[in-house]
Amino acid sequence: MDNTPISDALALCATASAFDAQRGKLLVPRDPYRSPDVVAVARQISELGKLVTDLGDEVLYRAANQDPAPHTARVITNFAAAVEPAGEAASALGAVAHQLAFLHQTESLRDQPDARDTREAAVRVLEEALATADADLHDGANSLHTASATVSPPSVRLQAARSRSATIAPALGSPPPGVTTAVAAPSDRIARGR
Repeated sequence: MDNTPISDALALCATASAFDAQRGKLLVPRDPYRSPDVVAVARQISELGKLVTDLGDEVLYRAANQDPAPHTARVITNFAAAVEPAGEAASALGAVAHQLAFLHQTESLRDQPDARDTREAAVRVLEEALATADADLHDGANSLHTASATVSPPSVRLQAARSRSATIAPALGSPPPGVTTAVAAPSDRIARGR
C-alpha cells in the first residue's frame, strides 16, 4: 500500500462513502413501510464499530510508516478525527436500540394512559437519537470529503476547466451592447416537482 497524495485522498473518500452508506441505513421514524427493528439497529451499531476499527487501522498504518510523506500527518489527523463522529453515531444508535426495546416490551400496555405518555416520550428520545446519528455521520462524511480535497487537490487540468467554466458562464448572462435578443414565449407545460 503506497501513501501518495492520490492514494490517501482515495482512502479518505472511500471512508467518507462508508459514512454516507451508514447514514443511508438509518431508520426513518414513523415510516409506514419499515417498522423499527432492534436487530437492524444492533447490526448497524456493529458496522459502525467496524468503521471505527477501520479508522484506527488507517491511522496505525500511516503512523507506523518509517518514511512518512509530507501530507501523512494531515491524513492521520483526519482519520483520527473521524473516529469521534462514528463513535457518537454508534452511541446514539445505542439509545435508539434501548428505546425500541422498551417500546417492544411495553407494546401490550400502549392503551393505558400512563404507558401511552411514557411510550410517546420514548418515541421522542428515539427520534432525537436518530437525528443525532444522522448529523454525526453527515459531519464525518463531510470532514473526510473535505480532507480528501486538501490532501490531493484537483489536477491542474481540472482547475483550468473549472476556471474556464466560471469565466464563460457569466459572459452568457448579458449580451454585448447593441445586440438584441429574442424573448422566449412562456411554455404551456406545467412544471412538476419530483
